[in-house]
Amino acid sequence: MLQRIDLRGGLGNVRALLPRAGVDVTTALSTVEPLVADVRERGATAVLDAAERFDGVRPERLRVPTEVIASAEATMDPAVRAALTESIARARIGHAAQLPTEQVTTVVPGGVVRQRWIPVRRVGLYVPGGLALYPSSVVMNVVPAQVAGVEAIAITSPPQRSNAGWPDPNVLAACALLGVDEVYAAGGAQGIALLALGALDVDGGVIEPVDVITGPGNVYVTAAKRLLRGTVAIDSEAGPTEIAVVADDSADAEHVAADLVSQAEHDPLAASVLITDSPALADAVDAALPARVDATKHSERVRTALSGRQSGTVLVASIDDAITVADAYAAEHLEIQTRDAGAVAARICNAGAIFVGAFSPVSLGDYCAGSNHVLPTSGTARYSAGLSTATFLRPVQVIDYTRAALDEVRPHVLALAQAEDLPAHGEAVSARFPEGGAR
Repeated sequence: MLQRIDLRGGLGNVRALLPRAGVDVTTALSTVEPLVADVRERGATAVLDAAERFDGVRPERLRVPTEVIASAEATMDPAVRAALTESIARARIGHAAQLPTEQVTTVVPGGVVRQRWIPVRRVGLYVPGGLALYPSSVVMNVVPAQVAGVEAIAITSPPQRSNAGWPDPNVLAACALLGVDEVYAAGGAQGIALLALGALDVDGGVIEPVDVITGPGNVYVTAAKRLLRGTVAIDSEAGPTEIAVVADDSADAEHVAADLVSQAEHDPLAASVLITDSPALADAVDAALPARVDATKHSERVRTALSGRQSGTVLVASIDDAITVADAYAAEHLEIQTRDAGAVAARICNAGAIFVGAFSPVSLGDYCAGSNHVLPTSGTARYSAGLSTATFLRPVQVIDYTRAALDEVRPHVLALAQAEDLPAHGEAVSARFPEGGAR
């Protein structure tokens, strides 16, 4: 089921040899551009037309009534309520630890630079609702924004035919548990355009544009985020989910197989990659997969993902090579199932999130670890990070110098202004010392 890539003879140009999903955001732009232009021109009507076309249902308006949100919370499964409540509590603890502290640095006597962290005012959070429904993504998007101190939060999620054109009831219930009541029935590229551009709802309600958009989605959501970057800030261009497992012969093949299947059920394009120095483990995982795939609910989706070119087993000569391969792959989710897993994990540089040992599966991080599950994909963990409180904060430096402190550095400013042929820069300093002359 999993293709096998043998790198025991040498790693070579390892990044070019690794399995990867073939998702072309550039091609999707040609579909998304007219949708975004239509939302820019016709506002809510364009979004509702797109919902009817793509989701098979037309909500009566975009904003979900507060009574619909309240009803979703009142009728939710008690077990789901308890799970979401626990997820929220753990996420608040984990994200509160990310808050940066303001620093005041005295550069010289009388010369102070203060580092402030200011939350953006308004954010738009996208919650997918296609092949799967994600109340957990409400938690992962909303909690860091609230911890960061964001004033206004708007959520969009695709309308569901099974819920009278409103988003999934569990998604709405999660919004209620988090105290978010500005929710819109809008999915796909049109949902992203609505958040970025704003509109008047069909009942006259104002949908104000946001400053930052976060949240995962399909290739069309990603294309819309790329197109509208600059109008708003975005968290990342998320691709299909992916898991990589670094394992040696101490790993339990059934655990590894279960974890590979767990991510494959997200999407036929999901990537599941095993990196191991043990051919025996690779064989055992191959042997364990068919029964697990046949037994799971979304078996066809899982089988397609595992047999696709984006998934596979990579055989390496050593755990050192496995670490090199893992860093080259830069997985969204990276599990370490080896002897001394903590030490191996400490050597990893590139991953969205790292799960250490046999009892830290990715699905724990998806729901209740206290971490965030909105993470960089497609190798972008080499230079980007997952969603965090910092996503919603802007660092601002506040410079406060006395007259004496400015006078002390005045000759250096004048020298640099002259060197760069920007005399007015120097004159702006000299004007504060009309007596002129040397210090």
